[in-house]
Amino acid sequence: MARLPLPLPAMLPLLLLAVLSVTAAAASSRPHPLDPLTLAEITAVRAAVLASPLVPARPLTFHYVGLDEPDKPDVLAYAYGGGTPGRRARRQPLQRRALVIARAGGQSHELRVDVAQNGSAADAATVLSHAIHRGAGFPTLTLEEQFAAVALPPAYPPFVESVRRRGVDMADVLCAVFPVGWFGDAGAPRRVAKMLCFVAGATANFYARPIEGVAMVVDLDRMAIVGYRDRVAYPVPKAEGTDYRAGKAGPPLAGPQPAPGLVVQPEGRGFHIDGNIVRWANWEFHVGFDMRAGTVISLASVHDADAGTRRRVLYRGFVSEVFVPYMDPVEEWYYRTFLDTGEYGLGLWAFPLQPGADCPANTAYFDGSYAGQDGKPVGGENRICVFERYAGDVAWRHTEAGFPDRLITEVRPDVTLVVRMVVSPGNNDYILDWEFKTSGSIKFVVSLTGLLEVKGTPYTHADEITADAHGTLVSENTLAIYHDHYVTYHLDLDVDGTNNSFVKNVITTKRNTGDPATGGADTPRRSYWTVRREVAQTEADGEVDVDAGPADLLFVNPGKKTRLGNEIGYRLITSGATAASVLADDDFPQRRASYTKKQVRVTPYSKSEKWAAGLYADQSTGDDGLAAWSGRNRGIMDKDIVPWYTLGLHHIPYQEDFPVMPTLSGGFELRPSNFFERNPILGARPPASTHGHSANRVMPGDVFAGKTQVI
Repeated sequence: MARLPLPLPAMLPLLLLAVLSVTAAAASSRPHPLDPLTLAEITAVRAAVLASPLVPARPLTFHYVGLDEPDKPDVLAYAYGGGTPGRRARRQPLQRRALVIARAGGQSHELRVDVAQNGSAADAATVLSHAIHRGAGFPTLTLEEQFAAVALPPAYPPFVESVRRRGVDMADVLCAVFPVGWFGDAGAPRRVAKMLCFVAGATANFYARPIEGVAMVVDLDRMAIVGYRDRVAYPVPKAEGTDYRAGKAGPPLAGPQPAPGLVVQPEGRGFHIDGNIVRWANWEFHVGFDMRAGTVISLASVHDADAGTRRRVLYRGFVSEVFVPYMDPVEEWYYRTFLDTGEYGLGLWAFPLQPGADCPANTAYFDGSYAGQDGKPVGGENRICVFERYAGDVAWRHTEAGFPDRLITEVRPDVTLVVRMVVSPGNNDYILDWEFKTSGSIKFVVSLTGLLEVKGTPYTHADEITADAHGTLVSENTLAIYHDHYVTYHLDLDVDGTNNSFVKNVITTKRNTGDPATGGADTPRRSYWTVRREVAQTEADGEVDVDAGPADLLFVNPGKKTRLGNEIGYRLITSGATAASVLADDDFPQRRASYTKKQVRVTPYSKSEKWAAGLYADQSTGDDGLAAWSGRNRGIMDKDIVPWYTLGLHHIPYQEDFPVMPTLSGGFELRPSNFFERNPILGARPPASTHGHSANRVMPGDVFAGKTQVI
C-alpha cells in the first residue's frame, strides 16, 4: 500500500522522527496473558500442528491462528489480584495457548495448542486437543487462496472469449473472490466462491469498471473453476473520472482552502505504553490484535480520584462481525451479502496506517502479526495507532450572568485518547475508533469511506430508468447498488465488578391527575414524563430496538451503590447509524445475520460465544451465532453479562459518493451513570492563555496528563 504524501509544513520532519512504533515482542520478555501471539509463538504453533499425528492429511492450510485466551477468572486474578507492586511483578504468568483452525483432507480442523512461555523453539508447543468441525460453514478465506483463485480466469478459455467479445485487453483485467453465502442448499456443501472481474486500465479504481454479466464459481479446495456463465453484456464503464489518486483525480480543488494545522506536544505524549498496556490520564487498558477481529481492547479500568482506587469497566471488547448485504436480486448480485469479519478477517485486511494522514504526528503504533496460509508468521507493521486528540471540544463549561457585579465563566477543554485501526476489505474502508474520555466515557466511532460497489448498466441518464434499478446512477453506465452496513460489537462489560444487570429506564408520559398521591399536583400543567424502571430477567428482555421508544439503557452493578444509594452503572448512548435490518425474516441472508433486527442484545458470558455470525461464517446458516445463543433465553440478571451492540446504516448512494466516498460516521458511547460520586473532571485545571493568541495549553498536573498546543 503506497504511503500518502504528508500535508505537513517543511519545518516538521523532526517531529515525525519521534513517532514511536511499539511491538509486544520487543516490550517485554514476559507476555501479558492477553497479548497476541508473537512471531516466535506462531512459528512454534505451526511446527506443533504439522508434527501432530492428529491431522495426517496434506496439504494442510492454516485459516486462523490466534490466542486461546485463558479463563476469565484467571485473567482477572492476574490483572487485579492485589498485593504490593513487587509481588505483582513476580506473579506467575498464565499458560499461553493458541486456537488453530486448519483445512486438510476436505475437513475443517480445530486444534488447541499449548505454547511454552519462551515460544522460541519448534518443540516449545504441544497440541492439546483436536476436533473436526462437522456443522455448517467454513473458516475464513486466506489471502493466499484468494490470490491463487484470481490467477485462474486469464487461462480459462470461456472467460478469455467473454473478454475478447467485449473488446477488453486481458492485461487490464483484475478479478476478486466473493463468498457465495447460503441459500438453503441441500446436500453436502462444497467450499466454493464466486469470482467477478473488472477492468483497471488507466484507473486504480477497477471496482468502478465491472465486467457485468459474467460470473465464475471456483472450488477453493481443488483450486479450479467449476462453474461459468456469461449471461448478459453491458458496456464497461469508462475509466475517465474514476481515479482517486493524487495527480490522477483532476486539478486540485479551487477556491479557499482550510489553513494547515497540527497538534504539537512540546513535552511529549501524555500516555505511556508498557508492552501492550496503555496508561493515559485516568485510564488503563490492554491493546491486542486478532487476525479476525482486528483491534481487541481488554481490561479497561478507570481511576476514581475521589475513591482513590482503580475501577473496572470493560473486560474485553472487539468488532464481532460486519454484515454488508446488497439489494439487487439478479444472478450476479443476489449472493453479495458479506460477513466481512468471518469471511475475510478484519485483521487480515488491515494495512499499514499512514503517519500524518491516518494518524497525527503525536502517534504511537502497534504492529499486528498473523499466520499465513502455510502457518508461518507474517509481520504487520503499524496496524493500530494510539494518539491524543485535541479537537477544540469542550469537556464542560458554564457562564453565569446572574450576579449583578460580575460575569463568571469556567471552561475546560476536552482531550481524548484514540485507538484506531483502518480496515479495507475490498472496496470498503472502515475507520474503527475507540475514544477514551477523562470523564470516564468510551466512544465507539465507525467511519465509512472507500469505493462504491457498482453495477454496469446501459443507462446513461436517470430519465432512462423506468423500473427499480436497485441503485443510483452515479456515472454513465454505472449504478451504485443500495446496501447496508451492520457493525456488531462484542462488549464484555464488568461495571465495577463481574456481575451486572441490564436496566431499561423507559420514559413514560403521565397525565397530571392533580392528586399528589398519584404524582400529580394542583397546577395547570396537564402532562409530564417520568421513568419506568425495567430490569431484564432473561435474554428476551435484553433485546432492544433503540428506535422503538425513548429509554436509557444501563448496565449496572446491583451489588454496589453510591453514597446516595444509586446503583453504579454505565449507559449506552447511540449517536447516529441506528438502522436495523428490514429484510424478510425468511430471507436466507437475514437468517444468517438475524441478530441485526435489534441493535442491542445481552447474553450471559460464555468464552465460546464471540462471533455474532458463528465461528464458521463462510456459508453459515445462522444456527450457530448471536441470535441462536440469545434465543435460549438464559438468565441475565445479576450475572456476568455481555452486551452486543449493532451499529447500522442503510446506504443509498449519491453522486457525491463517487468515485470515492467522503467519510460518513456513526457510533455510540458508554457513559458513566452514577458510577462516580460527582463529575470526575470537576477538578480539571483551566487552560492558560498563550500570549494572547488562539493556541490553548493544557496545564501539567491536570487529568489530561500532557501539554498540548494547537497551531
